[in-house]
Amino acid sequence: MEISELKKWDVVDHLRTDEEMAAYFDASLDEDPGDGSLIRAALGDIARARGMTSLAKDTGLTREGLYKALSVNGNPEFTTMMKVIKALGLRLHTAQG
Repeated sequence: MEISELKKWDVVDHLRTDEEMAAYFDASLDEDPGDGSLIRAALGDIARARGMTSLAKDTGLTREGLYKALSVNGNPEFTTMMKVIKALGLRLHTAQG
């Protein structure tokens, strides 16, 4: 019997293109319960997929500060979120309905 090694699933492994990242971010906006937790998590995942070091350079924030702000227990200021969104090349969308 062959033994398989299992790897923990990580969404970052599936965020390869700008389109995939944008779709993931849009889904987080749609599904967020109103506290920003899904948006923050999605931004953290996309940041890890793109590279936290380059994002830190692009935002003017530290790598450690980004990890902390975008972590499960993070509580980033809106200005931080907007810096991250802009540096990742993402946009917020609104729709009425």
